[in-house]
Amino acid sequence: MVTRTEEIMKRVMGNEGYAFAEINSIPKVNEDDKTVDVTFFVEPGKRTYVRRIEFEGNYKTADEVLRREMRQLEAGLASTELIELSRKRLERLGFFKGATVETPAVPGADDLIDVNFGVEEQSSGSISASLGYSQDVGMIFGADFQQNNFLGTGKQVGIQANRSRFRTTYGINYVNPYYTEDGVSRGFSLFFSETNFDEINIASYSTNRFGGSVIFGYPINETQSLRFSVGFTETEIETGDYAVQEIVRTPSPNLLQPGLAYYLDLANVSATSKFSSGDILQPGVDINLTTAELFEFNDNEKGFVDEHGDSFGVFLLNASWRESTLNRGILANRGHSNSLSIEATAPGGDVEYLKLSYDGQIFFPLGPFTLRLNGELGYGTGYGNTDQLPFFENYLAGGFGSVRGYESNSLGPRSSSSRSYDLRQAFIGPNTTLPIYLLGSDGQIVTTGFDPDPEPFGGNILLQGSMELIFPLPFLEDQRSVRSVLFYDFGNVFSDHCRDTQRNCTDFEMSELRTSAGIAITWLSGFGPLSFSFGFPLEFGPYDERESFQFSLGRAF
Repeated sequence: MVTRTEEIMKRVMGNEGYAFAEINSIPKVNEDDKTVDVTFFVEPGKRTYVRRIEFEGNYKTADEVLRREMRQLEAGLASTELIELSRKRLERLGFFKGATVETPAVPGADDLIDVNFGVEEQSSGSISASLGYSQDVGMIFGADFQQNNFLGTGKQVGIQANRSRFRTTYGINYVNPYYTEDGVSRGFSLFFSETNFDEINIASYSTNRFGGSVIFGYPINETQSLRFSVGFTETEIETGDYAVQEIVRTPSPNLLQPGLAYYLDLANVSATSKFSSGDILQPGVDINLTTAELFEFNDNEKGFVDEHGDSFGVFLLNASWRESTLNRGILANRGHSNSLSIEATAPGGDVEYLKLSYDGQIFFPLGPFTLRLNGELGYGTGYGNTDQLPFFENYLAGGFGSVRGYESNSLGPRSSSSRSYDLRQAFIGPNTTLPIYLLGSDGQIVTTGFDPDPEPFGGNILLQGSMELIFPLPFLEDQRSVRSVLFYDFGNVFSDHCRDTQRNCTDFEMSELRTSAGIAITWLSGFGPLSFSFGFPLEFGPYDERESFQFSLGRAF
């Protein structure tokens, strides 16, 4: 305890510029009451100033990028606290495996020191060549370049031109973290994408989207910042003939002939009718009916596209707050971070909605191990002329970055089953026919291609998180570029606008959370983070799609 007190006193003196202060303690034992008096003698010496600040090991990164992170200034009063804060800021950049600092005295001067920082550079971006593979989306053709330290300038530059079995994407993004000298950042992004969500475990529909945004960031203090962006996005929805009921009402208007469509309710066929339900259900058999036995399709619930159209142009406004005391920009193992954001469309757009999101994590050192806790919350809703969150903005869960051990995007609400319908021609009188659909005794439309496992649809409520025990890999000297963990994940997606025809759809319930446990490893390769996991689902439902082994290139956990 005495030694610890001496260290604290020396640190306090160092913060005031007394870098060579001497602290000595002399104990005095009291035999009468068996206590000890401790007297501390402080020799402050001269106040110390910094002559030069130098860097070593930054072969790719310009000195200017490191120097602007300095909180200790040259020719200024030397402060132990500011020197250590400067070292931490270098590590938080994410460009280096670590940063060290030394403060040697200047020969021939008793009031000057130099501050020498040593860094070891690491990959700070990811590159995908013209041919790649992802477990989630299969073969990828194109190029994806993301660099957070472009040409050693500290600027973030990304260029995407990709084509896979479900998506074609082109985009560019740019951020200058020091648009002004006091740390105000500015950036922009432009993008275009064509996506067929049916290929990645999401209910069948396609989107064409293009847009762009401008982003500004403002530092509040050393650990907190604000970020604002404004942008425009145009979304076009292609539903096809057999879109699910949440998107386009069933049956799809594209299937209907001019005029009203009709259905025959098999549960209400009269006992005197000359047709039996078994005969009616025989595929391809046309039916002779009277109009009294038919019912009009005029009371089924409309889908989102029926209500709002299939083209949406909106101005998006985003504001976020972030706090971070993490010790490193990539694969941190000390500190904590919190992020809170709100995204909303400007009033008067084709659709009006907002989304609130929170993301946080914290690390607890446990000797050679580290416990990491992280969680994410999300909620979205419509406002104004839109009564719910648009389905193409739904949250999704499952897979890397979510609940490992389950297929990507496979958790949560499923769409209503509406595939190929048993469309017939009913003969009304000698020369009149009408298109009809068959409604079974269970109240559902009879389909020729009934899907017993409808696709995930997502929801407007998200809760997910994990507990990870980070442990060092044996026989590996450099642990800074590798992370190995034992994990316990939990999470799910919920909806407060569930339809009666949807499956696996519930409002928020803790009992509906899905869980998994396993082991995962991330390696910072030359092409970006490469992550593997082997997870075992623990609490799962009949619609959950399990997947034990998973991997990802370009994403660290």
